[in-house]
Amino acid sequence: MYEAKANGKNGFEHYSDSVGRLLRQKLQITSDLAKALQQRDLSLAVQPKLNLLDTAVFSVEALVRWPHPTKGFIPPDKFIPLAEESGQILDLGRQVLAMSAEFVASWKKHNNADISVAVNLSARQLHDRHLLNDIAVILNYYDVDPACFEFEVTESVVMDDVEASLSVIKALKKMGARFAIDDFGTGYSSLSYLSKLPIDVLKVDRSFITNLPENQEDLAIVEAIISMAKGLNVEVVAEGVETHGQYLLLKDLGCEHLQGYFLSKPESLQKYLQSPWRFDGSVLSSCIA
Repeated sequence: MYEAKANGKNGFEHYSDSVGRLLRQKLQITSDLAKALQQRDLSLAVQPKLNLLDTAVFSVEALVRWPHPTKGFIPPDKFIPLAEESGQILDLGRQVLAMSAEFVASWKKHNNADISVAVNLSARQLHDRHLLNDIAVILNYYDVDPACFEFEVTESVVMDDVEASLSVIKALKKMGARFAIDDFGTGYSSLSYLSKLPIDVLKVDRSFITNLPENQEDLAIVEAIISMAKGLNVEVVAEGVETHGQYLLLKDLGCEHLQGYFLSKPESLQKYLQSPWRFDGSVLSSCIA
């Protein structure tokens, strides 16, 4: 029944052992995740975003990690969709926000400087009536400036309910936080709506970066997004940068902010605090700030 609904409703599915096994795996992961959330077993990694104007790390993205005690590392794409389905994403989101705020506070204590951290919001989080209060309480508890936070929401989530999204975005902006549209180019945005959204950042989806510089169609799309972002006076970040060729091309196109494995893989909060990354022009090397 659930498979039929997931495939568009008004259809049918035959039972098979593989479907039964998949369902049992989902139920087990959901149950284990509830326990992990209760015991605060989840952790964060951060991946830097690079500002090419001064080759400095200007921001990091917070990425949740789940080291399962018996199954080992469980990738986010395996448990986050299930957390969204079950409603656990709300508790997970609060924990991610709290760990991110603690990281920002620790960074300022160790480096006597602010750092911006980007936190992803799911559809259910964006439209949760407690979201704004939760954010305010957590930032106040850790004594963190809202300006240090950038909230990322995928293009499809924003466009699914533009008016409701606009209300939340305006409230977050009024609080002092920044707002980013993630995975841009994969949805069906109305440009008239996009011009009305008070966003700060567009993140070019990695699917358009992967085949650069060879793929001319993707190159045209990336050029158009960069040009449009500049016209709207918003920052543009290319994510999924994995090669030197992509780095050079994006730099030449005027994409000032990059993120990806070519620059740095995600690192644990503790490791990043102890040894931040600095770009030296071709690779990232570890050094003490």
